[in-house]
Amino acid sequence: MSDKPVRIVSNWILLGIFMLVVQVLLGGITRLTGSGLSITEWKPIMGALPPLSEQDWQNAFTKYQQIAQYKYLNTHFSLSDFKFIFFWEWFHRLWARLIGVVFLIPFIYFIVRKYIKQWMIAPLVILFVLGAMQGAVGWLMVKSGLNENDLYVSHIRLAAHFIAAMILIGYALIFWIKLKVDQRERVASVGLKNGAIAILTLLVIQLIYGAFMAGLKAAAVASTWPTINGDWLPPNAFSGNLSTDLFHNKITIHFIHRNLAYLVSLLIIGWWWASRKAGYSRAFSFARNTTVVLVFVQVLLGVLAVLNSQHITPGRFGVFEWMAQLHQLTGMLLFLSLTAVVYLTTWKKAAVPVSRQRVMPLA
Repeated sequence: MSDKPVRIVSNWILLGIFMLVVQVLLGGITRLTGSGLSITEWKPIMGALPPLSEQDWQNAFTKYQQIAQYKYLNTHFSLSDFKFIFFWEWFHRLWARLIGVVFLIPFIYFIVRKYIKQWMIAPLVILFVLGAMQGAVGWLMVKSGLNENDLYVSHIRLAAHFIAAMILIGYALIFWIKLKVDQRERVASVGLKNGAIAILTLLVIQLIYGAFMAGLKAAAVASTWPTINGDWLPPNAFSGNLSTDLFHNKITIHFIHRNLAYLVSLLIIGWWWASRKAGYSRAFSFARNTTVVLVFVQVLLGVLAVLNSQHITPGRFGVFEWMAQLHQLTGMLLFLSLTAVVYLTTWKKAAVPVSRQRVMPLA
């Protein structure tokens, strides 16, 4: 394939990755503003349009008034308040639809122009399926809060929605790297590969617990650092019911998320140090160095979010909300940099010594 088609397709994939990251951030804003349950119906086509008349707005507001979040939390809402939270959920869904359009139309065009070769079709179809599944998981998450008992969506489903998004973005990133980086530039090291996979696995667990923290509003149960309300091990963290503690107990989830962060950080630093003499291309060097920088930033933002968690003011996007949003963004970037590291290391021997390779930059 000539350089021009490769460049066009890779730029298209990179645009998709950017839009997906924005989509997750919009989901974070939707959650932090309490907007996620404002739209009580799933209309993939007609839902692209917001209410167009005052009567339509009133009908949408009336439907929202039937669920527990309004009855027990937001009874003070006026129609104007409802319009504010409706906007963020509507925009979050609209952006998802836009991603679908940006994917589907160029995909058809590139096939007609023969920019896409046979080997690319299967990964692109998988990307499309993962995207469609992500939309379905998102609706199942929202549906969990559309009742007369729950004030928020299920934190379990929130975590599933978030991790599904990260799998989608990670898969897109690997496809992009395949287009941009010569396969011979991957670093051959069994130890580094296994270590990176182990760390990435722990990071995924950490991201799941981060979603639990967000869904349960668990940051505010311990707004102190480095101890958790004065204790290293909170006395009420483990009640004896393992399932309840691991998946529902706020202080346990807070304890696990905080200490997993320390463990992941130490492992990344150790892995980075061990990889210094491995011999690597510019792409691998960029990915490994980015990873170690991001983990420091991620921990710092997490601490700042915790320390500001008692200053949450409903309806206002303050310091805590900014710290939480930046913490989520850095966590996503850390996941993507580690995903790149895992892909750029291989168990197989490189075709030529890494030090002699012609290096293609990532961007």
